[in-house]
Formats: sequence, structure tokens, C-alpha cells
Amino acid sequence: MQEQIRNINTLEELQALYAATFGKTGTMTARLKQMKDMDNAARAALNAENTELRALFKTRQSELEHAALMSKLAGESLDATLDGMPENRGTLHPLTQALVEVSGILESFGYTMHTGPEVEDDWHNFTALNTPAHHPARDMQDTFFLPNGNVMRTQTSAIQIRAMEESGVPIKMFGVGSTYRKEMDATHGPMFGQIEGLYIDKDITMADLIGDIRAFLGRFFEIDNVELRIRPSYFPFTDPSIEIDMKWKGDKWLEIMGAGMVHPNVLRNCGVNPDEYQGFAFGFGWDRLAMLKYGLPDLRELYGNDVRWLRKYGF
Repeated sequence: MQEQIRNINTLEELQALYAATFGKTGTMTARLKQMKDMDNAARAALNAENTELRALFKTRQSELEHAALMSKLAGESLDATLDGMPENRGTLHPLTQALVEVSGILESFGYTMHTGPEVEDDWHNFTALNTPAHHPARDMQDTFFLPNGNVMRTQTSAIQIRAMEESGVPIKMFGVGSTYRKEMDATHGPMFGQIEGLYIDKDITMADLIGDIRAFLGRFFEIDNVELRIRPSYFPFTDPSIEIDMKWKGDKWLEIMGAGMVHPNVLRNCGVNPDEYQGFAFGFGWDRLAMLKYGLPDLRELYGNDVRWLRKYGF
């Protein structure tokens, strides 16, 4: 049997002999069933033979598999000049790229980053921001109210209130985070990223606000001469309030952000004397800035999970 195993030249023949020896009706299987009738010496001899045969089968199988592999390799060739397989490399999501760039620009202007809770109380989300109880922003159509009276943060202005309460003035900061409103279309979503800046000090004017915004937009969109259009607006937490538009690709004007001088009532709510300190605030959705910079048609796609979409736009 040992010599027969060594002389087999194919795996198929080896497998057939193994089945004939150790299969359900194999010769060794039948002999092992008779061990109960053998004396100790015969049992030991049969066990030794069984172990030796199994080892021989295993050894011969390895030899035949190695020979088959070498034969296959001998018939193949490798062209070392061929390009390698493309590497699948991960990249930062466009929202993350935009946030990193926006934060870097604002920090280079001297602003410090702050964050805050996404579930806010009425004081920080509304009252401290000079939003009276009858204001439309409190309406159920816009705000996600929670059973305990708290809300899902509707703007990152709440971070500004917390920053002034904790650090006092003068202060130059920007808050960043997710906000929630009952909106959903190509340019709005129920959750979106928002950044709001705040600069409070003595002798701060609207000219300082416009200068920072112009410099920021020029850096972010890589435009040398940014053309802005300033329109009067209304926000309960700023007075005067403005909307800032930017000329984009020819004669098209795009609304970029809301801004204004911080309302005296907001300063008083944070323990700041508005006769001594004043300043400005501005806010924008960084996802909308990402849409413009990267040429994306629909804001909702930014929050999907389709890798094909990321590859389509080169991310």
C-alpha cells in the first residue's frame, strides 16, 4: 500500500485510493471495526499502520498539489511592464472638505471655533437671541419641538450665546454644527451644517463685517475681486440686519449669508453693556457653499451614501 501511494501521479487517483481505504466501505475502515476482537499487540500494530497510511496520503497530496502549481506557473508569463491594479483610495467627503477649508480661513482671521449641544433649551435657541414668543421662527412649521419643551437647534447662533456667557467679551469666535428645520428641497434640507461668526469688541462697525466677509469669500472661492450686494433684511438678533449676495459667473447674483450688527438686547441678555461693546454676527450653511464651489446641483445628494455619486464629482 505504501509503495502504491508513492507511485500515484494525479490527485484524482490519490483521492480514489483514499476513499477505497478510509471511506465508509474502505479496507482500513473494515479492519478498524474488527479491533474489538484483537489482542493488544494486534491493536497497536493496526493503529500504527492506520497512522502511517494517513500520513503518507497527506504527504503525497501536498507533493502532487505542489507539482500541479509548478506546472501551471511554468506555462504562464508575467509582464512586469503592465500597469498595476487601480487602488481604491478613500477621500474626504465634500462637506468635510468645505468645513476644513472654511474653518481654516476663519481661524486665520483670528476667530476661534466653538461647538454646542444640538438639543437646545428655549433660552439659548430663542429668548436670549431676542426672539419673542410670537415670532414665526417658533412656529411648529419650522421648528422640531421635543416633548420636554426643548428643541432641535434651529441655528448655531445658540453657540454664540453660550460662548459669551462662558467667556465674556471681547470675543471673536465662530460656531459650527448641525441645525434642524422642517424644510426639504433641492437647496434646503431638514438637517444642514451651519457656521455663524461673532465679533464683539469696542468700536466694531458694519465696515469691519463687510471687510471680513469679502476677504472670506475671496479666499474660499479663489476670487480676486469679490463683488457683493448688500440688501436690508430682518433678523431678531441683529440690528441693522442685512443679506449679502455675491456676483457669480457673469451677472448672476447669489444669496450667500445673513448678517448684521448684534442687537443690544442680545448683548444685555449675555450680561454685556451695549453702550460699551458692540459687534457683528453672520451665518451661512457651509453645505450650500460646498454646492457652489464644487458645482453640485442638489443639496440633498450631499447627505446620501452612494459612493458612485462621490466618484462622479471627483471626490
